Amino acid sequence: MVTSQPNDCVFDYVIVGAGTAGCVLANRLSEDPSNRVCLIEAGPKDRHPFIHVPALVAAAMVRPSIVWGYWSAPQRNLNGRKVPMPRGRVLGGTSSINGMVYIRGNPRDYDDWAAAGNRGWSYQEVLPYFVRSENNEAFNGSPYHGKGGLMNVLSIKRPNALNAAFWEAMQSLQYRRNDDFNGPDTEGYGPRQGTIKDGRRESGVTAFLKPAMNRTNLTVLTKALVTRVVIENRRARGVEIQLDGETRRIGAQGEVILSAGSIGSPQILLLSGIGDGAALQALGIPVQHNLPGVGANFHDHVASAVLMVTSNSTSYGISLKALPRGVWNVFEYLSMRKGPFASNVFESHAFVKTTSGLDRPDAQIVFQPARRNQSTFPLPLGHGFNISVVLLYPKSRGRIALSSPDPRAMPVIDPNILSVPEDFDPLVRGLKLARRILATPAFSPYKGTEFLPGPKVESDEALKEYLRATTATVFHPAGSCRMGVDDAAVVTPELKVRGVDGLRVADASIFPRLMGGNTNAPVVMVAEKAADMILGRTPPPPIQSNQDRR
Repeated sequence: MVTSQPNDCVFDYVIVGAGTAGCVLANRLSEDPSNRVCLIEAGPKDRHPFIHVPALVAAAMVRPSIVWGYWSAPQRNLNGRKVPMPRGRVLGGTSSINGMVYIRGNPRDYDDWAAAGNRGWSYQEVLPYFVRSENNEAFNGSPYHGKGGLMNVLSIKRPNALNAAFWEAMQSLQYRRNDDFNGPDTEGYGPRQGTIKDGRRESGVTAFLKPAMNRTNLTVLTKALVTRVVIENRRARGVEIQLDGETRRIGAQGEVILSAGSIGSPQILLLSGIGDGAALQALGIPVQHNLPGVGANFHDHVASAVLMVTSNSTSYGISLKALPRGVWNVFEYLSMRKGPFASNVFESHAFVKTTSGLDRPDAQIVFQPARRNQSTFPLPLGHGFNISVVLLYPKSRGRIALSSPDPRAMPVIDPNILSVPEDFDPLVRGLKLARRILATPAFSPYKGTEFLPGPKVESDEALKEYLRATTATVFHPAGSCRMGVDDAAVVTPELKVRGVDGLRVADASIFPRLMGGNTNAPVVMVAEKAADMILGRTPPPPIQSNQDRR
């Protein structure tokens, strides 16, 4: 039940943030009618049309009414540039504005989590939670995929023709085809799957929240800003919110679960007096629990790209030459929900090892059959194609901090990009590989011309300068409420905030380290697992994976 007024100011579970994780938790925790659940979202309902048309993803990301408008602090290793950090401020959170890519990461990533002391988080143990949530249209009978889950996953029905050139190019360079990046091995090239259903975005709302909307034990508050967690005697008793110009308290008899994301969750903890005591005292915030790890370990995948322009109109884009096709594409989407508007635009990629001796790919090569035109963004004027090189395992770490005790003030967001020199190397190697891919005969019919970095940028040092001038994140912030068993960890392997009872965090902020892939699917997994832990359910039995292929 969605309402703007809390019918009952005391609930069993209070969930802060109606993004991917919050929507999953709201569904799972309210399945038992005896549990009173309140889900709180700072933004409005997900009614904006840009949210629901997959191809309008770029427009959704910059729509002020549904995003937070975050920017990083000036990055000293990026020539002092600030980089955008779009996060959804709307029902569904970032799942309502993201690229809809369904990638789980490399199986070894989760084994590393478990090896660091996080019992229960190995690949075989988390795989059942991935499978539970999934309704995959493309795979039948695979132990790695689910049928009948709440979240629809599919392969793009009609990818742009340029994708075939990318696949041919990768094959010509002796890379292997991979038709399932969510199987036992991520290495290789091929099409990506997306969270799309019937030509529309499949968000946390459409997949998980809408099926629970009619439950009388679920209350959903929108346009309600959580200002702090109420802590009494080292226990979370509820949250304080600002709603309709008033400050109100929402009580929690059971638990408060923060699912506000890697920026929002540490910010709320800090506003609540949980964090580095000296920093909190300097801002005049009473210290409830000294936990210096809050906000630390913040990191994100970063990327740069080789950009090509062409007069050929095969790519996605707006031009006079492509106008008849564009008109037809609009008609077929409005009438049948098919065609390019039912795609998330970036339909192919590869996971590659940029050097020998690695046990897993260290770069994601994302092919984009559209011109990146910054001067007209998000309108794709003109034609072209690009390859973005994504650094999968950055060593650089930054921090989320408060700029003010005012909960409406933007926090200091510092991913500290490229602060570790070794982070440059995979990106440089990746840019060189991108050029090799684009120089293969497969792309010659399209007569592309390199726009950036440009032919004069050849040496490693010149490419590093290009990286300093162009690198940005790919909007996968993580790690700022790190899970672990050491004293610097913020949450335990059960996702409980260390030193405070009745308080958990369940979102990408708990990742000890980013996985080698996109983050939405892993957040769904975290929330599914968190729901079982909160309700005291026995975890599902591990699914045995194909160890030989790994």
